[in-house]
Amino acid sequence: MRRRTAAALAAAILLLLSACGEGPIPSEAPAPSPTAAPEPTPDVTPEPLPEDMVPVEELIPGIYTDVRYASADNFTGEAVYDSAEVYLRRGTAEKLAGVQARLEDEGLSLLIWDGWRPVAAQFALWRACPDPAYVSDPFGGVTNHCRGNTLDLTLVTLEGEPVEMPSGFDDFSALADRDYSDLGPAAAANARLLEAAMEAAGFSGYYYEWWHYTDCVDYPVCEALGEPEAVFADCVEFISLRSAPDVSAPVLAEATRGARLILLDELGDFSLVRCGEQYGYALSAYLSDKPIV
Repeated sequence: MRRRTAAALAAAILLLLSACGEGPIPSEAPAPSPTAAPEPTPDVTPEPLPEDMVPVEELIPGIYTDVRYASADNFTGEAVYDSAEVYLRRGTAEKLAGVQARLEDEGLSLLIWDGWRPVAAQFALWRACPDPAYVSDPFGGVTNHCRGNTLDLTLVTLEGEPVEMPSGFDDFSALADRDYSDLGPAAAANARLLEAAMEAAGFSGYYYEWWHYTDCVDYPVCEALGEPEAVFADCVEFISLRSAPDVSAPVLAEATRGARLILLDELGDFSLVRCGEQYGYALSAYLSDKPIV
């Protein structure tokens, strides 16, 4: 009888504690582990490619530049380029870095007069001097300068002072060729030194211009650094692509209504465009920045 009374009393006490919000303390449950934050996805930088266009001075810090077509100090007498920054294909610039290192060991440096050339600039040179003896005719195929693997350069001291060379830049006399027998000993020796260093690095020279070298690795034409703008032939039937920005210039091709063209330059009433593989000048009034339906 006493055992039942004690059991009943214990039950009553538990009931009372439960009603007051108390009760037996449960065993402590493990705290939930915080959810781990997801690992941030690292920015993946693509591996540089030989065909990438790069600013030469970033890749070859000690090199000198004097881009003549970015000023009036050239045979045209006016600036042709908008910028004096030299660009080349990465593969070409890396070869040039090897030449620079070799020449620095001999107390000399390279100075670049010209590198990659926009297609629009090649046409500007042709308009200034339409003579294939001096300027490459872009209608017959744009120059290798537009591929980014060709450059014009000379030698200077490590301080940037000129050394004796066969001639100045864009000299159209017999002094410009690679027959160095008509030069003084210092100019001939320096020209041969430059030629040997460039050829050893994988460049070939152009006989009639001692300053002109092309990487033996070929690359496609690079018309502009950014994506060229597309325009469309906005006409009744077709627009004419001419050999010069003049309504009397010969017609090279016709672009039918709605044809997609690549805009490379604007010159007053005309625009330099490419239709397929054909370059030419079209009247800007017949070009639209929106597709024609």
